[in-house]
Amino acid sequence: MAKHIIKSEEHSPKIPQRPDPQQVTDRTFFIDAANRNLTAIPLEILALKELEEVHLENNLIEEIPKHIQHLKNIKILYLNKNNLRNLCPELGGLGSLEGLDLSYNPILASSLPVISCLHTLRELRLYHINLGEIPIVICKNLHHLELLGLTGNHLECLPKEIVNQTKLREIYLKQNQFEVFPQELCVLYNLEIIDLDENKLSAIPEEIGNLTSLHKFFVAYNNLPFVPDSLGQCEKMSVLDVSHNLLQSLPHTLSQLTEMTEIGLSGNHLEKVPRLLCRWTSLHLLYLQDTGLRGLRRSFKRLVNLHFLDLSQNHLDHCPLQICMLKNLEVLALDDNKIGQLPSALSFLSKLKILGLTGNKFSVFPEEVFALASLEKLYIGQDRGSKLTHVPESIGKLQSLKELYIENNYLEYLPVSLGSMPNLEVLFCQHNLLRQLPDAICQAQALKQLWLDDNLLTRLPENLDSLVNLKILTLKDNPMEEPPVDVCTKDIEIIWDYLKQSRNRKRMAIKIQAWWRGTMVRKGFGRFAELAKTRKKGKTSPKDKKGKKDAKGKPEKGNKK
Repeated sequence: MAKHIIKSEEHSPKIPQRPDPQQVTDRTFFIDAANRNLTAIPLEILALKELEEVHLENNLIEEIPKHIQHLKNIKILYLNKNNLRNLCPELGGLGSLEGLDLSYNPILASSLPVISCLHTLRELRLYHINLGEIPIVICKNLHHLELLGLTGNHLECLPKEIVNQTKLREIYLKQNQFEVFPQELCVLYNLEIIDLDENKLSAIPEEIGNLTSLHKFFVAYNNLPFVPDSLGQCEKMSVLDVSHNLLQSLPHTLSQLTEMTEIGLSGNHLEKVPRLLCRWTSLHLLYLQDTGLRGLRRSFKRLVNLHFLDLSQNHLDHCPLQICMLKNLEVLALDDNKIGQLPSALSFLSKLKILGLTGNKFSVFPEEVFALASLEKLYIGQDRGSKLTHVPESIGKLQSLKELYIENNYLEYLPVSLGSMPNLEVLFCQHNLLRQLPDAICQAQALKQLWLDDNLLTRLPENLDSLVNLKILTLKDNPMEEPPVDVCTKDIEIIWDYLKQSRNRKRMAIKIQAWWRGTMVRKGFGRFAELAKTRKKGKTSPKDKKGKKDAKGKPEKGNKK
């Protein structure tokens, strides 16, 4: 359930965009032509001499025309996600350019040096362009860079000339081939963000402590056996991600980092919560997934400002009471542990919105969660843990619930109370033993997604199409009869049409039956129900009896008195 810390360079805020103008004129300053399937930059754009910002990302543009030089006032140019291979020399004449994004283009390295002519450049993004090395002239000539994005390339080192980037505040080197930490970075004293996730680093130099302006440091998914003591000198550090390395502890010097708000320690062999961590009372996000934990320290309850806590994939056999003291907690992941029961004190988590309990050892549904009035998402699929056979009707108490994940259990039916949950949008019930859906599900008008694959369903509630907001309905691997399987594999609109036609056929059948009953009554056969009853007993109709009675009262022909 839990997600990693969101901090990719590609999510780093770019220079703010201005609203799209009502119409294009000679005085137009901003153009958004992204996502238009353009194969070339329109000449109309190149004629706007006052233009300062243009977005052309996610098109099919193959070249930058030489007329780009007419955009003398251009400050922001985004051409990422196109088909550019070469950069024309005229690009280097854009003397006002401050932000350039050429990411996700098959650009030839031989055409990159033209960027070195853009002396006013402050932000340069070259993500995923198959770059093997950075042209030295870029590092030599660009002295105003504040952001350099090089994620997703094949870099093994940085040129020594990178030390010229004295104004650099953010550098993104994720998903490259660094085996040695770039020592040159340790003299760029204005650095605030360093991202070296998903490389092959085995050590961080002690000189990292020189970066006293460092706020965010990302070195997850490397081969680090330890963190240097000197990291504690980076007193402005607020975000540290060392997840998925070879750490067994943290140096005590990190206790000096009093401004820590986020730390990722997942995937390390800690076995215990580092003692110093409990001193960081300003922590908001804490990732301890798959760290070998069997419990928490008593002092853990000091982390009263935690909003997000990931304890999934550990060895917890109970929910630690210290967690219940974290009254500001909004997200709690306890997935894939050995928990069999929840404490009643869980109700103290009055702000909890997301709770992950997937893959644990609950023998029955943990009703303690029903006291969490603010809960919006509940994950209790049991792909690895004990299988639940029953969801109590009391789940209807979770009136704020938007998403319920109860896949991979042994549920044969769903509670009727799901229909009275006004905010329920996602119901994930795949891989169960459901034989039918309650008709009340048709009252859950907020429902947008209903996942029912791999169950034992044979029919749908006839008014299911009343769920006007439903966009996703999956019925794969069910023995469906009504609607039939071939209909259930089609788009939801076709399923809805089938249900409507089925209702119309039933209405017509009822009308015909009512007409027949009326006809029988008009012919003197009495109430249709009585007639049907007498026929079942093998008796004659009232009309037949009347005929026999009259026959008894008359002499037969040829008889004498």
